[in-house]
Amino acid sequence: MTPTAVQGSPFTPSKPLRSQLRFTLFSGLALLVMYTLLRVAMLVYNRELIGDTPAAAFVEAFYNGLRFDLRVVVYACAPLLIALLSTRAMCARIWQRIWLTGFASLTLFLGLAELDFYKEFHQRLNSLVFQYLQEDQATVMSMLWNGFPVARYLVAWFVITGLLWWMFSRFDRASRGQVPAGAGGARPVVAWYWRVAVFFLCLLIAVIAARGHLRQGPPLRWGDAYTTDSMFANQLGLNGTLTLFTAAQATFGPHRDNTWQSTMEDGQARQITRDMLLTAQDQLVDADGAAVRRVYTPPSDKTLPIRNVVVILMESFAGHSVGALGAPGNITPYFDKLSREGLLFDRFFSNGTHTHQGMFATMACFPNLPGFEYLMRTPEGAHKFSGLPQLLGARGYDNLYVYNGNFQWDNQSGFFSNQGMTRFIGREDFVDPVFMDPTWGVSDQDMFDRGALELKTNYGDKPFYALLQTLSNHTPYALPKDLPVEPVMINGKEDLHRTAMRYSDWALGQFFEKARKEPYFNQTLFVVVGDHGFGGFDQVTEMDLQRFNVPLLLIAPGIQEKFGKVSHTVGTQVDIVPTIMGRLGGDVRHQCWGRDLLNLPEGDGGVGVIKPSGGDQTVAIVTAEQVLVQPKGFEPRLYRYQLGAKPTATRIEGPVDETLKKRMEGFLQTATKSLLDNTAGVVDGVPDKPQP
Repeated sequence: MTPTAVQGSPFTPSKPLRSQLRFTLFSGLALLVMYTLLRVAMLVYNRELIGDTPAAAFVEAFYNGLRFDLRVVVYACAPLLIALLSTRAMCARIWQRIWLTGFASLTLFLGLAELDFYKEFHQRLNSLVFQYLQEDQATVMSMLWNGFPVARYLVAWFVITGLLWWMFSRFDRASRGQVPAGAGGARPVVAWYWRVAVFFLCLLIAVIAARGHLRQGPPLRWGDAYTTDSMFANQLGLNGTLTLFTAAQATFGPHRDNTWQSTMEDGQARQITRDMLLTAQDQLVDADGAAVRRVYTPPSDKTLPIRNVVVILMESFAGHSVGALGAPGNITPYFDKLSREGLLFDRFFSNGTHTHQGMFATMACFPNLPGFEYLMRTPEGAHKFSGLPQLLGARGYDNLYVYNGNFQWDNQSGFFSNQGMTRFIGREDFVDPVFMDPTWGVSDQDMFDRGALELKTNYGDKPFYALLQTLSNHTPYALPKDLPVEPVMINGKEDLHRTAMRYSDWALGQFFEKARKEPYFNQTLFVVVGDHGFGGFDQVTEMDLQRFNVPLLLIAPGIQEKFGKVSHTVGTQVDIVPTIMGRLGGDVRHQCWGRDLLNLPEGDGGVGVIKPSGGDQTVAIVTAEQVLVQPKGFEPRLYRYQLGAKPTATRIEGPVDETLKKRMEGFLQTATKSLLDNTAGVVDGVPDKPQP
């Protein structure tokens, strides 16, 4: 039986199908080429990360990338495949071309934006994109415009979008072939069984391509790109459009679905956590209602003659660029000098990779948890925690928070006011600053000058604690025109990030020169710590440990005599508050999710649980020599690592340490449950009474 054609059309029934299939094939191949070129651009743009990685690793990365790109191509071509079911739809090419151009243009835009996103964060597009969209848009747009070549990208985007429309139009004409004379406007009709048969055949091919493999089990997942020893090559094999889509599902899906899921009985998890955190000087209280609420009694011989506390949170103060930790280049000479008069922790880590997590982990001693990476902006952030504001506020301390920028960013004023801080000095409170960054606020020089002035003139009658937070070492690295330091040059080109770090280090040094002249200096514990690091030239494990490794420096009278000059104990920012309270002395009732790093049991090298910012559910537990990385949905991976001037990580094959794995899982499970139950901090949200 021969199918019919409309109005005596000379086309055979198979020609519309053949034309549609050709158009779909041409379009799909073109998209694959575009995504491959974007991957080449990312490789070239971040070529400093190549190091000594063999070429074979990048060949494998491009092969993996092809598999992920095929999934995106299937999504792009889905309407074209559905059109196979209707002759009318197959002939409506104008709408197909509009769809293809729009889809390709959007993914092109994401690919261009990802070039600098990856250079900044060493991560493919993730939920950080959505977090920034929820912030003050004027600030975000200023950061982007002043920190990145936005105009250049926009011009490239518009030009290439026009070329994409032209290309798909050419594919349309080429796939149709020449229309015979006299055909007029006839539309051929293809019998339904031909259309259905071809559609299901194409659907089968599309499903296989989207799954990424023929084996049983789940379809292609991000962990399937981690097939080489190079973290850069592994991440290069991913597709930013897919990682952003996955992040959107986690961000806008049901909130509780993003939290850490229980892996054991709550009682077992609680006991594991208590074994991790409690020492001989801790006595549990409210054991039935709170996981680790305890009274801590520091040994008197481990206290210091101090009454004040100043915490200095240094923006992006990465350990891999700190001279005192072995970095070349003299980028932090002032910090290096300060480290010689204090106690330096050289295996210290941030709890996250965003300032947001650094703030609440350091001051509220609560960890960065899956699903709560932006705790200060969620309803759970309104809970009372057990940090410095509660513990020192209960002792009658004055307080001060000095910051370059606007306290509305990250809900800092709301969160810390709720925790008990009362005195805030931010961007709007500076008069005639040396430099005002159009995006963020005043320079670190201005912030430290104001902090030194406030501590000199307003404090002394009562003990005080202060938080000074820097900001100049952040994109777009807007610095004073007449820099007091030399730019940092790498391979003959200025490294803006490290120049900003050197400037922040200089401003830190000027602050200490002023502070040491004041009477309070010899009565104060100074805590200098990075809020997080930034990507170095090597990516150490999937977690990129260099983004977490930051220095912790304690400066106080008599500290070196009691504790030495350098500590190799592993710690994270949640250990800072209990370490501070241990130096002040006296019983303290708290529920910090860390420990006093200067009063650990003998032989205890320390431990820390860390997690990157964004929606990535990968977590890790770090010990003195090993790190156990747990990617969501995959088996954990154990590495032996080394930091310093030449960071390395070696995969330890075979079964992982189950004890280490259970400690991480128990800690995360217990902390998450405590947060959701509002039992993670002080009793009933009321600060504890001063201890005798």
